[in-house]
Amino acid sequence: MTDAISALRPWRAIKRRASRQIMVGDLPVGGDAPISVQSMTNTPTPDVKATLAQVHALEEAGADMVRISCPDEDSTRAMPAIVRDTQVPIVADIHFHYQRAIEAARAGVACLRINPGNIGNKSRVGDVVQAAKDHNCAIRIGVNAGSLEREFLEKYAEPCPEAMVESALRHVNILEEHDFHEYKISVKASDPFLTVAAYQQLADVVDCPLHLGITEAGGLRTGTVKSSVGLGMLLWAGIGDTIRVSLSADPVEEIKVGFDILKSLNLRTRGVNIISCPSCSRQGFDVIKTVQILEQRLAHIAEPVSLSIIGCVVNGPGEAAYTDIGFTGGGAGHGMVYFAGKMDHKRSNETMIEHIVELVETRAATLRNAKSEA
Repeated sequence: MTDAISALRPWRAIKRRASRQIMVGDLPVGGDAPISVQSMTNTPTPDVKATLAQVHALEEAGADMVRISCPDEDSTRAMPAIVRDTQVPIVADIHFHYQRAIEAARAGVACLRINPGNIGNKSRVGDVVQAAKDHNCAIRIGVNAGSLEREFLEKYAEPCPEAMVESALRHVNILEEHDFHEYKISVKASDPFLTVAAYQQLADVVDCPLHLGITEAGGLRTGTVKSSVGLGMLLWAGIGDTIRVSLSADPVEEIKVGFDILKSLNLRTRGVNIISCPSCSRQGFDVIKTVQILEQRLAHIAEPVSLSIIGCVVNGPGEAAYTDIGFTGGGAGHGMVYFAGKMDHKRSNETMIEHIVELVETRAATLRNAKSEA
């Protein structure tokens, strides 16, 4: 959120938890760095061509980093070629075989994600830490409610916030015993209540960056709702430095939803933010169809542009007052175009979509040029 917005509307300000900053490749995470958005590939990692295609699609969607599973030696052998042909930091996802983590570090990944519940004993973790040190990798301690160590399940009888935090802290101690501090932590569950409680407890006892997520959240619609509820509560409380929305859907959708969550909280401003009404019998044009088309036509824009599409004059002028560009339905097949809240000109419903696309693209180009000249 910009200082101007915070000063103008203090009730919209989110005070982020103070965390120390680490580097994931050349990407700062934590501290005053923007909250980063990430996703994970679902192609077979040894299929370098398919995996790179998916990474590039995620980069195009705005991903700040991408996680890739490394379950076997064929996967880690593919990593050097993948790392060489990507622009974003690559995180190697490691389960069960600690040697895969060592191989991935040698392959040039920016971060190793290890799960305390299945990575192995303390000495094996120590070997992974040494590889991370040798190859300038960060580490994410990834605790999941579904794969907690048996000792914590026996102690607490079931996955609970206390068990998850204790698991994370035990591995923090191992990393710090090896004088390793470039780490972040996640404590995920599929239950938003359990997830939120675990992160709240963890945030009180560590100063490292926190990676947020509701794991196994579900399909596109249900997973988006569940993730928005859980991540929204944490982000509103200032907790979280990087996020992944876990959906049973195209990974690109995870990036889109992640940015939409952050945009709704004024924590990131990437892309076009469309404010639109649900439509009713007062609408002067087909709002739902128009918004669907505009979302598709404007998906390529990365610059922060706000756009209001309102069906009638009840709320249209008021919403347009707070957006860069607005269109409000009127009568006789025409609507009003607004610039920065001020009425500018009328446009026919038949030509309004092409006209709005042109206006938004022009606004985006102006912002892009201003940024390049700064």
